[in-house]
Amino acid sequence: MIKMKNKKTIIIISVVIILLVIIGIISFIILSNKNDEENAKQTFTQYIGLINDDKYEEMYNYLTTEAKGKISEEDFLARNKNIYEGIDAENIKIEIQSVEKQGNIYKISYNEKMYTSAGEINFSNVANIEKIDKEYKINWNSTYIFPQLTDTDKVRVSTIKAKRGSILDRNEKALAEDGKIAQVGIVPGKLGENKDSSISQISNLLGISTDFINEQLSADYVKDDTFVPIKKISDSNTELKEQLLQISGILINKVDGRVYSLGKEAGHLIGYVQAINSEELEANQGKGYNTNSLIGKSGLEKAYEDKLKGTDGSEIYIEDENGNRVRDIAIQEKKDGQNVKLTIDSNIQSKIYEQMKNDKGFFVVMEPKTGELLALVSTPTFDSNDFVTGLTTEQWNALNNDESKPLYNRFLQSYCPGSTFKPITGAIGITTGKIDPNEDLGYTGTSWQKDSSWGDYEVTTLTGYNGPKNLVNAIMHSDNIYFAQVALKIGTNPFTENLNKIGFNEQLEFPLTLAKSTYGEIETEGKLADTGFGQGNLQVNPIHMASIYSSFANNGSMIKPYIEYGEDTEILKRNVFTEEAANTIKDALIQVVENKEGSANDMKIQGTTIAGKTGTAELKQSKEDTESGTLGWFDCFTIDRPNGDDMLIVSMVENKQNNAEGGSHYLISKIRTLFE
Repeated sequence: MIKMKNKKTIIIISVVIILLVIIGIISFIILSNKNDEENAKQTFTQYIGLINDDKYEEMYNYLTTEAKGKISEEDFLARNKNIYEGIDAENIKIEIQSVEKQGNIYKISYNEKMYTSAGEINFSNVANIEKIDKEYKINWNSTYIFPQLTDTDKVRVSTIKAKRGSILDRNEKALAEDGKIAQVGIVPGKLGENKDSSISQISNLLGISTDFINEQLSADYVKDDTFVPIKKISDSNTELKEQLLQISGILINKVDGRVYSLGKEAGHLIGYVQAINSEELEANQGKGYNTNSLIGKSGLEKAYEDKLKGTDGSEIYIEDENGNRVRDIAIQEKKDGQNVKLTIDSNIQSKIYEQMKNDKGFFVVMEPKTGELLALVSTPTFDSNDFVTGLTTEQWNALNNDESKPLYNRFLQSYCPGSTFKPITGAIGITTGKIDPNEDLGYTGTSWQKDSSWGDYEVTTLTGYNGPKNLVNAIMHSDNIYFAQVALKIGTNPFTENLNKIGFNEQLEFPLTLAKSTYGEIETEGKLADTGFGQGNLQVNPIHMASIYSSFANNGSMIKPYIEYGEDTEILKRNVFTEEAANTIKDALIQVVENKEGSANDMKIQGTTIAGKTGTAELKQSKEDTESGTLGWFDCFTIDRPNGDDMLIVSMVENKQNNAEGGSHYLISKIRTLFE
């Protein structure tokens, strides 16, 4: 009986052991298969990662021997590189749906997504991963790029060019638009016997070297009857085209290009476009740019880039070995850019440029009641068309090294305002109740100091005058001493608090980046006195200055300057000065022009009431400084013109102190042309 029980026990134990062995074997097989699946998936995921990293050489190592036998490494690299880079493929992602084992092959079903020049592409596909010994290899063919692509097919990309939006003035004159420019080229076989002489003439006219021309003519593709492009020029440059066409072998074609109708007259304002560079392409990923795109590089072309830019249409399709289009992969419709209409008046812009083109300075012209900017001129300047047609190295160096700084946009900067700041000091004094505008401060002479604690420092003014030393006379005669005293009466903290109130140390919202207006450190009474009459550490941006001066035309509220037509008029800063202060200053500024003793009586125009202020900013750092020069200012605004076209003008010219008229009066002679 005991033997029978032992026998049964042995049988049961044996069965359990067998079952455990079977379970272990099954578990091992399942786990092994699972590991194989994971390894297959990992291999394919790594392969896709190499495409994203442009590592085509490493991709070839993932192929099976059978796949390598069908395509050489060189052809594999070329095919993948040409296709993926040709369609601008990026951010390729796969999502594995399932894995099916068939012998030693793992069929991976997956969804793939990529971003291309024609937008997002999605498709489902199957990858065969073969386990060979302990390695996993991809049984590759062209369907791994696109499921419908055979090894003899090609992937083609067709671009449908979008139109960039135009920049228009207030009367819808195009200031920047897509149009035609002239492509100057040479047909070598027609250069004639005097080839070297002709090339020399072309070199001189186009400002390019003979070496460059000869290099283009010696390119491998060039035949006697080939048109060899040499340089693009403005199609409107009739004189240059006529001179070029006198030379044997020259041919001029019209090609697409960006055209700037005002050229130099609005160079700094409008800016220009050029080919996008690699850094810009990377920074603007996903915005529809490609390696052939143009992008705004400066001025309003850059500021309104997102609005002006079009999105090129693109078609990616498969073409068979006979050149037939057999299947579309992706199609993206083109989207033209939007036009930008400005408040700028081309006639005013052009008139001012003609007056100032030989000077270093700026003009800001604004409608004082609405804030519409009618003109923004910085001189000297550049021709936007030159950047589109292509500057030679010599031309670029000439611009870049010119001491007059034609690439420097002056109306974006900030400057010492000189006496044009005095009305602001006066308005702060009245608003804070620190001064009575009718009070005679009682000093005499052309120099003054508070007391002996100032040492040898004195405030000086250019000319003495009869009559009370009150606000109107002080503004009319541009009296430094009066406004130094007003600043001291106000005190440093109230003075700077009110400067902050009108926007100092604050970024003015505008499409172009403007330098802030600042007053720096006012650490002494002398510095406070200097600041009161527009010197010291004061730096004022001219567009901000236009807004401050608008408060004198708007009962103490500053209008917000704007440049895009159709925007609503906005108050930038409300009630920065009391109505009494604003109107008192306005009346005083009228006397500057209307009164025979006024410092700007030469601005008086019959039938037009003008309020204005002259100013000269001394840039010297000490009494001994004779090199730094001066800035001549004139700021003015018309009052209630019958036709409603009032203008507020802020203007500056550099280093006209030796001119017979002086800087301010030199500007007045220019401004008068706007009314004639």
